[in-house]
Amino acid sequence: MENGRDTFPFPYQPYNIQEQFMQALYSALDQGKVGIFESPTGTGKSLSLICGALSWLSDFEEKRKQESAALLHEGEAALSTVTAPSSTSSSSAEPDWITDFVKKKADRDLVSKLKDEELKRKKREERLEMIRNNVQLKYAMKRKSCEDEEAITLLQLSKEEQTEPQGDQEDEELIIAEYESDDESKTKSRCSATEEDDDLVEEHVTKIYYCSRTHSQLAQFVHEVQKSPFSKDISLVTLGSRQNLCINDEVRRLVSSQRINDRCLEMQKNKHDKHQEEGVKRKRGPAKSVCPYNKATALQQMRDDVLGKVHDIEQMLKLGRETHSCPYYATRLSVPPAQLVVLPYQILLHEATRKAAGIQLKDQVVIIDEAHNLSDTLSCIHSAELTGAQLCRAHSQLTQYSDRYKSRLKAKNLMYIKQILFVVEGLVRVLGGKVGQNPQTQTTQTGTEMLTINNFLFKAQIDNINLFKLPRYFEKSLISRKLGGFVEKYAGSGVSLHTQNSIKENRRTEGLNRYLQTLQSNQSTTPADQQGSEAEKVLSASPMMQVEGFFMALTNSNTDGRVVVQRQGTVSESSVKFLLLNPAVHFAQVLEQCRAVIIAGGTMQPVSDFKQELLFSAGVGEERITEFSCGHVIPPENILPLVLCSGPSGQELDFTFQSRDTPRMMDETGRILSNICNVVPGGVVCFFPSYEYSRRIVSHWEASGALSRLANKKKIFQEPKKANQVEQVLSEFSRCIQRCAADPGGLTGALLFSVVGGKMSEGINFSDDLGRCVVMVGMPYPNIKSPELQEKMSYLDKHLPHNGGKSPGQALIENQCMKAVNQSIGRAIRHRGDYSSIVLCDRRYARPATLSKLPEWIKERTSTHTTFGSAFAALRKFFLEKKQEQV
Repeated sequence: MENGRDTFPFPYQPYNIQEQFMQALYSALDQGKVGIFESPTGTGKSLSLICGALSWLSDFEEKRKQESAALLHEGEAALSTVTAPSSTSSSSAEPDWITDFVKKKADRDLVSKLKDEELKRKKREERLEMIRNNVQLKYAMKRKSCEDEEAITLLQLSKEEQTEPQGDQEDEELIIAEYESDDESKTKSRCSATEEDDDLVEEHVTKIYYCSRTHSQLAQFVHEVQKSPFSKDISLVTLGSRQNLCINDEVRRLVSSQRINDRCLEMQKNKHDKHQEEGVKRKRGPAKSVCPYNKATALQQMRDDVLGKVHDIEQMLKLGRETHSCPYYATRLSVPPAQLVVLPYQILLHEATRKAAGIQLKDQVVIIDEAHNLSDTLSCIHSAELTGAQLCRAHSQLTQYSDRYKSRLKAKNLMYIKQILFVVEGLVRVLGGKVGQNPQTQTTQTGTEMLTINNFLFKAQIDNINLFKLPRYFEKSLISRKLGGFVEKYAGSGVSLHTQNSIKENRRTEGLNRYLQTLQSNQSTTPADQQGSEAEKVLSASPMMQVEGFFMALTNSNTDGRVVVQRQGTVSESSVKFLLLNPAVHFAQVLEQCRAVIIAGGTMQPVSDFKQELLFSAGVGEERITEFSCGHVIPPENILPLVLCSGPSGQELDFTFQSRDTPRMMDETGRILSNICNVVPGGVVCFFPSYEYSRRIVSHWEASGALSRLANKKKIFQEPKKANQVEQVLSEFSRCIQRCAADPGGLTGALLFSVVGGKMSEGINFSDDLGRCVVMVGMPYPNIKSPELQEKMSYLDKHLPHNGGKSPGQALIENQCMKAVNQSIGRAIRHRGDYSSIVLCDRRYARPATLSKLPEWIKERTSTHTTFGSAFAALRKFFLEKKQEQV
């Protein structure tokens, strides 16, 4: 296998750019590169990734098999060679027989190792072949029992009411087990796995991890794999959260991801406790419910089904119900033998989550798709925020937990709980409050403060606490889960879990809680009652998981992050937020461990800051980075990008913060849209730089009559504020355009007002008549007055080199702006036969430095117009020609 390949299996004749993409991808994987790949939407990027990467994986496995066979042959030949005895021997020299023995031993060890690897490989291949041919596999289980009887028993246990006599023993599951720190447990086993779990452990094969942003994008990728030539030969598994994969209705109805996780882990523990207690008389107390879907044989059966055929998440849920097996744990068991693992960003990019999912990156391949916001994603995943209300509630709940079970908790646990309480108290103190009082009535001076981690610890007076030990305690003691169970059990039972109050106030709360319970049990509830019930659920939840995340964030290096203290008038509304400034420190682990990393997207421009901030800062050399960017499959005449420097009345288009709110600028924008709607058929999508500016300019048009003039030409839609309304607005937008096309005598289509960075600027397809013209009003620069952005700019200016006469901080805001623009204008033109126009309304787009940040396939076709007349003539001509082509 050379660093390339001439042909690739493909479901149809690939475009030239797809062949180039696959060849570049193959080469990058073979040479162990970090590749940045850009391929516009509509060019078949997913199929190119699949066929290019899986072709390399197939060749890599074949090459490794041949190399192992050659080494095995050489080793066996060396062992069969008889060394002639030496005619002379020297008393001072080492005897020849010793030298020969050492050499033969090394050869024997190598041959033995190669034979073992070959045997394992053959077993894997035979097993997969049997699975794919639907041959029933039989496993020798160490633990023998009747699975049907066990399933019935487990179902009864999971649903039965806890009616046994209650006493102190009833809270046994809420008590933290005896804790040992890492130093104390070095000579002891970390955990005791059951024998049936040992049967499920497998060795990791060479694989490709593919991750994307959303579950819908992952599902689309899996469907592309199903259509590819590799669908029958690849072992693929899709990973997801418990919330996405759980099929236990008793657990699913909890809705909250935190409560689902807690309940699942509790059932897991109950299962292990049940095995340990077999043959031992169970202590008096309520029966512990266990999950009926978590059984070894059923998990093995589902694992084999998952590996034998490509399934998406919906198909896996159906399979789990059919086999009475848990998809969440079955998919994790499938990871080691799988060749392609499909998973969301968060699982792969967060170290703790990665380890929990059983993902090993050593010498593997990672492909990160839709990676245009990878830096922001990393920062978001590793940032954390806590409100004063959450802190006070966590302190109150943990105090009550400690008081209730003080006599049953070991000294080490009590010591760590006191440390957690001490740190939480310090965080509340930083916000200007006290933990023993109601945070809603405690006032604090409004203001924002930015601190380094060390300065924050000093200010909170918690610098004497070892914050590296506390996250380990959280992880091993499962205190967040225990506290969550405690809160869920006792919320509304008279135990004050919201704030720490006096005994007298506790009694009042008890009566109020009983009253709330009667309201909730009433059949005829009003909307206000329902809202109160929802609020009560929020209040009764434990925020300790968020506290745990914030503690972990504080273990970052002092230079890599900042803590933002925001005081908002009351302690309840104030917050502390950890801001990660150096995402490269977490991405470096992925880059160092993997054989190759591919970062792909439809729009990756501009890549300069991406390389500097994420790759160079993580220690990746220029020689390891390779870039590939391809054009679009559409012919040049199917796109018309225009830079508009002035409007119909000659008004210069300058949408800077100082001039964009002037009446004449708003009026000119209305006239531009009116003219565009006169000549553009179908749908026009207009993007504004912010929700606030969109509101102001639409209000101005309503008052001036411009909006009604626009409505006479196209029906007007606006981006909704709620995410669950997006689908409805898009559906009505689409139906309106279809009706207008069928009735040429009426409106010419529809006009949609959207916001850059909003709900419709990413992941929404305005193909064909839905997006014949995309208008970008102004340049969507981020808020320069934001303390977080200012701190990020300051950090970059200090740690990154200055290039091209601009500081890294200044380059950051320009690149953020153009990334947002590129994502928005990329909503149109989604396939080879599509066509559209793009109108960039602001003279600043004409700057060469700004134009250079557009995608190459758009930039090379962009024309700049200093007068509106020439731009309007080009626009009218473009759509007249398209109309004539369709006749």
